[in-house]
Amino acid sequence: MLNSLYIKNYRILKELRLDSLDQVNLITGKNNTGKSSFLEAIAIYASKANFNFIGDLLKSHGESFRIEDELAEQAEKINIDALSSLFSDRALGFSQDDEISIGEVKDDSTPLSIRFIKYVKKIEQDPSGEIITRRFPLPLENETNDYAEEYKIGLHIAYGANKQLIPLERNIYRSRIFTRIADTLNVEFIRTGYTDDKNNNATLFDNIALTDKEKYIIEGLKIIEPTTEKITFIGKNSKDRIPVIKLSNHSNVLPLKSMGDGINRILTIILALVNCENGFLLIDEFENGLHYTVQKQLWKIIFHLAGRLNVQVFVTTHSEDCISSFQEVLNDPSEKVKGKLIRLDNVNGVIKQTEFSPKELKIANEQDIEVR
Repeated sequence: MLNSLYIKNYRILKELRLDSLDQVNLITGKNNTGKSSFLEAIAIYASKANFNFIGDLLKSHGESFRIEDELAEQAEKINIDALSSLFSDRALGFSQDDEISIGEVKDDSTPLSIRFIKYVKKIEQDPSGEIITRRFPLPLENETNDYAEEYKIGLHIAYGANKQLIPLERNIYRSRIFTRIADTLNVEFIRTGYTDDKNNNATLFDNIALTDKEKYIIEGLKIIEPTTEKITFIGKNSKDRIPVIKLSNHSNVLPLKSMGDGINRILTIILALVNCENGFLLIDEFENGLHYTVQKQLWKIIFHLAGRLNVQVFVTTHSEDCISSFQEVLNDPSEKVKGKLIRLDNVNGVIKQTEFSPKELKIANEQDIEVR
């Protein structure tokens, strides 16, 4: 679990420092204050800069480094243009001051860093006669030497002792650097306007089917449909399976999508939560598809499962109803799981944070002080 957070040079977050975090964290703020970037930075850190996640992230931003064969000669430029969108001001720099850094605030923590790097490529022959390619990072002070005109640009990723230099002069999608995000750490990211276009929910359901975690799915769906008895996924193949629900007052199963956005949103949230035990759950714009009357009940389940499964939760919102329901659960005397509200503000292009403890949030709510 992250006890603090430091983000540098990630998109709009040129430098953000949070000295403390809790198990359930609600991030609020106006548009263009970096709420989504905040979640993305945590996901990049949790996945150790997994390239499947980064590829999906770039696609969601309207960027992509998928390169068609006819553009192979322009691969380096295309990759740099797309990846530079992750850096503040889309800067292409090669020093440590230019790198993306994400980690805890304390001095002995292990941050994840991402930066562009110059390197030279050498073709060598090993003792067995096999031709191999070696890549050597180019020190900044040697940029004017004989290699200066031959250097290539790569992406350097470091996390503790693990370091990787990714060449950008080729189609990255065809390399072996892609691994499933789940192979690195348990993290689930529910984006704004999330639709299950990759049938991810079916896979998440299969992971917990016939286990005790199934009951949490039913409990969540009962927030909107109290007569929920069972849920499963059906379909001819893995790519077109859909959720169906059995209600106590209906003899036939019903497609869950026929019952509205709210119940499908809850299914997505609870499925993600029970699948990231000892990891992170990230939700962008919690209130999407949810009427204000059901939000307090959902927060109760999130707090309960976060504590039971040791999940650290980060949620964004700009909804007063969401903040109010969060505050009610947070200040319930019976609630043992800790949480806090963090407000982000854009002050002349610099993102500043204000943190609210449960007591401060309660006072602000009682005095009708705006915290959004």
